[in-house]
Amino acid sequence: MNRTTPFRQPATEWPVSPVTHVRYVAEAVPDLSASVGFYGGIWGLREVERDGDVRFFAAEGSPEPYVLRLRAAKEKHLDLASLAVRDRADVDRIAESMLASGMFLDRAPGALDTPGGGYGLRVFDPDGRLIEISADLTPRPFRALEPGESVPRKVSHVVFNSAQIEETIAFYVRHLGFQVIDWLGDFMAFLRVGGDHHIIAITRAPHSSFNHIAFDMRGLDEYLRGTGRLMRQGVRPVWGPGRHGPGDNTFSYFVDPNGNVAEYTSELKTLTHEDDYCGRVWPATQEDNDQWGTGGLIEEFLPFAINQSDPLLWTSSPV
Repeated sequence: MNRTTPFRQPATEWPVSPVTHVRYVAEAVPDLSASVGFYGGIWGLREVERDGDVRFFAAEGSPEPYVLRLRAAKEKHLDLASLAVRDRADVDRIAESMLASGMFLDRAPGALDTPGGGYGLRVFDPDGRLIEISADLTPRPFRALEPGESVPRKVSHVVFNSAQIEETIAFYVRHLGFQVIDWLGDFMAFLRVGGDHHIIAITRAPHSSFNHIAFDMRGLDEYLRGTGRLMRQGVRPVWGPGRHGPGDNTFSYFVDPNGNVAEYTSELKTLTHEDDYCGRVWPATQEDNDQWGTGGLIEEFLPFAINQSDPLLWTSSPV
């Protein structure tokens, strides 16, 4: 199948999207205390609020009220992924577009009652994954990270596994204005909304599930320092350290105590209106997967990345 035509548009044809970035990912986990200790400990996030069996974690370099939410549950499940848009009018326009297309909104536009407040909606993508779209959250105090400070600066991107990748891509392109900028073989598409090479990637898989969340580090040195800190604590990457072809970003993937994958990354490719990069199909050689050749074999990582099938797709989040 030809994967070239749909996305070989000049970068000057800037994606017209109301979406700006990924706010946070919310995970339901069987062992809450273990993940709280991991992300609030050696991973480098800060617990900023709790509500019963729900914990909220912020990144020092991000104004987002939180970048990760953990909830105690019997089964591992991606509760939702949250995308930021510019203002309330964008939320309302997206809702109108989706309703006009016959889609069902899990939550109609309205006030949000989680930290930071704001205004948003929730909708299921074609895989049954719950997506929150929000605006007007109250930012938290944040600061620029210092040289050598090896904690996450912000969420870089999220990756989803899809059993119907073409339909899922079409949802993000049609309703949220994403643009496909690259493919890795015929099994992984990279989607952007602005200057960052991608904020979402979608992988063709035998079932739909959560692949991973990636946290951006200040730079190459801080990325390596963070990777080394986890390794010294006995938490070895399942893939990495290395540098990808698509996106040109560094990577170190770790499995958290509940079997979810989290990535340290840095130096993701950025595009400007003056760039003439048109996107390409990367042939998925070892060099394309890892330019440095230091990360090990991707085949050893795939069982963790593809993850198990999510038994709670098409399920509303209780929070």
